[in-house]
Amino acid sequence: MTTQQTTASGSYPQRAKIGFAHLIQVVCWLVIGYIPLSVSAQKLSVTQLDALVEKQLWPAIDELSDYVSLPNDAVNAEDILKNITWTEKAFAKRGFQTTVLKTAQLPLVLAEKTSPKATKTVLFYFHLDGQPVRPSEWHQKDPWVTVLKAKAGAGEYKELGGDMPKTAVNDEWRLFGRSTSDDKGPIIMMLNALDIAQAEKKTPPFNIKIIIDTEEEKGSGGLKSALDSYKDKLKADFMIVMDGPMHSSNIPTLTFGCRGNAGFTMTTYGAITQQHSGHFGNYSPNPAFRLARLITSMKDEQGRVLIPGFYDGISFDEATRKIMAAVPDNKQDINKNLLIADEEKVGANYQESLQYPSLNIRGMKAAVVGKGSGTIIPEEAVASFDIRLVPETDGKRMVDLVRKHIEKQGFTVLDHVPTPEERLKYSQIVFFEGNAGTPAFRTNINEPMGSWLRKAVMNGFGKDPVIIRIMGGTVPVVPFIQALKVPAVIVPLVNMDNNQHSPNENLRLGNLRSGIKTCLAILTTPLP
Repeated sequence: MTTQQTTASGSYPQRAKIGFAHLIQVVCWLVIGYIPLSVSAQKLSVTQLDALVEKQLWPAIDELSDYVSLPNDAVNAEDILKNITWTEKAFAKRGFQTTVLKTAQLPLVLAEKTSPKATKTVLFYFHLDGQPVRPSEWHQKDPWVTVLKAKAGAGEYKELGGDMPKTAVNDEWRLFGRSTSDDKGPIIMMLNALDIAQAEKKTPPFNIKIIIDTEEEKGSGGLKSALDSYKDKLKADFMIVMDGPMHSSNIPTLTFGCRGNAGFTMTTYGAITQQHSGHFGNYSPNPAFRLARLITSMKDEQGRVLIPGFYDGISFDEATRKIMAAVPDNKQDINKNLLIADEEKVGANYQESLQYPSLNIRGMKAAVVGKGSGTIIPEEAVASFDIRLVPETDGKRMVDLVRKHIEKQGFTVLDHVPTPEERLKYSQIVFFEGNAGTPAFRTNINEPMGSWLRKAVMNGFGKDPVIIRIMGGTVPVVPFIQALKVPAVIVPLVNMDNNQHSPNENLRLGNLRSGIKTCLAILTTPLP
């Protein structure tokens, strides 16, 4: 070893000795079948990655268009089966062994590929189903036929010519069609990253399992029902969820958790039927006012929940506050996009506000407004709520806290529609229905998985990712993550403004580019 360190400027005999020593070492490596510094094992530079991805963009666009052409609303089992067949063939083409896993509902697709001498396994999650479409609301003839568009003005896009040459791709072009972003786009990004890795003879340094959900937009019922049957088959060391949008800056993003979602509905009552507001105004109680008083008791003017115990157990150390403050959010831009003059004061900033459970009215009803309305006192008033959960808050406990709060406001809380006898006995009644819903999850940012993914992004882009401690939305795969007891991170790949779940869903081609590169960087970065 000493000789090796001093021969850079040494004599010819010294260099000859080293050359012979290296030859012996190479022979030994060949005998045991291991060459650690082979050409295929060397890391690709950011510039090399960019060039490889650039060549892959048009094949990826064509493949995504073909995939999108298959309608994928999970209410139609026949359509989902066609998507399953397409997906199986696409992964088999890349050398994966595919299995269709039967469930109590629609089947799942499992694709597996092992790497020589790999001792660890990464499980990737995607879903192939999409939201329903209302074709009349789309700015194209058919939501299942992709259309490539360029920006023509504020929020407006103009279709590019179908005979345009397939040369350089403009990052700001967008491909419109159902599921281009949610979630067929990320599947295509992974498939094309695998193509690049195979062409460059880059063998992933870990075994790969890919589970593809077919009912995510309907709550992942089949996936949840499959846990007991396939838990061993789905075992892995790490799990990556490739679903959802990146940070609005489109900087590569790692999201280490998501909020859960519980819910409840409460109904207040007046007279047994609607009453004339002239004849019975000032006499028959109005359930809408009762409901309004109850609702206003739950939050202050700054948006903070007043229900005792709602925020229990939540605190941040200085390191956590720095992580949240480092996210490149701009309060003025957010408020401008939302057209709000001011925001609620639950957290010190947008990211911090997502670390707390939220209480939201998602719908209210009392008689009729607008056409068909009358001068009546409604017979009942209904409000439906959701509670976004964080890991410190259990869904059942949170719903119980709300129930107790309602009782403290002087209401009799029932778990059923009140009987005539109960209506005559109690002056203020609430029919309360609650559910614990889907839990939250959060993976420690400083665990080995976090370090590995941050290194992968650095390898691929030459800069650090945006780190999101927990995102505001909920993914139904959380019970699956908890059942497998595996550390999980969400790696979102698509643009924030993609209109997912809405008409004119789209994928920004700059995100297609960065998504393929992110997948490729992950596939070529050794695990810790």
